[in-house]
Amino acid sequence: MRRYRLSVVLSVAWLLLVALATLTATWLPIEDPNKQSLLNMLAAPSISRWFGADSLGRDVFSRTIHGFRISLAVSFGAAAVGLVFGGALGICAGYFRGWSERVILIGVNILLAFPPLVLIIAMVAYPGDALLKVVIALGIVYIPTVTRVARANTLLFSEKEFVTAARAAGMSDARLVVRELLPNLVPVLLTYFLLLVAVGVLAEAGLSYLGLSVPPPTPTLGQMMASEQANALEAPHAVFFPAGMLFLTIFALNLIGEEIQRRIDGRAGTA
Repeated sequence: MRRYRLSVVLSVAWLLLVALATLTATWLPIEDPNKQSLLNMLAAPSISRWFGADSLGRDVFSRTIHGFRISLAVSFGAAAVGLVFGGALGICAGYFRGWSERVILIGVNILLAFPPLVLIIAMVAYPGDALLKVVIALGIVYIPTVTRVARANTLLFSEKEFVTAARAAGMSDARLVVRELLPNLVPVLLTYFLLLVAVGVLAEAGLSYLGLSVPPPTPTLGQMMASEQANALEAPHAVFFPAGMLFLTIFALNLIGEEIQRRIDGRAGTA
């Protein structure tokens, strides 16, 4: 029976709690995140308001829970886009080699040379659903790095004996990739996926801080911190509670990714 470190168990529990809270936020017995109350402006944390209130009297706890909806949707969506497209391109480049690899690597280098913030600003400026635009923009930013990771690992596994034996047995390229290479690439890509999710949570907060994510009145963590930074000394709870929740979530994702990587390395060492 495998043993897991307490920090990893707590990280998984924290992420499950955050996910459950965000998915059920509409039905939880918490205040409307956009309900204003001039009587409760910058109210300190209390039993009725766990995280206090912001400068408009809105409940910080409720806004934080609803804000996580945007952060998790953007981070998981962007990581999925990067993983699917970047993973497919990386596997093609590493397995087929030749001209396809050269074309893919040229495209990857072009994307890497393009400033990510400029790309995101250009996409956000286009009309359409703001959430979808941010997800696609961040996903495109992720594609080059995922492609390189997938290509490097595909090159590594392509030289293994089980792949050589499958080729000698006459297995088709598509079947070989799906049945032999992909199962070995999934653990590596899963680790990187969690890293991308952690980066995505932070990136979305940064973009919303700059006003480049989902616009008000929909609450986002970065937007909450940006709007209350002038009150950081008078009412630090309005800034530091959302920031603390953001920190714990990113920290938990990194710990879980590190644990998966440690087990992959242990498995490789005993193989």
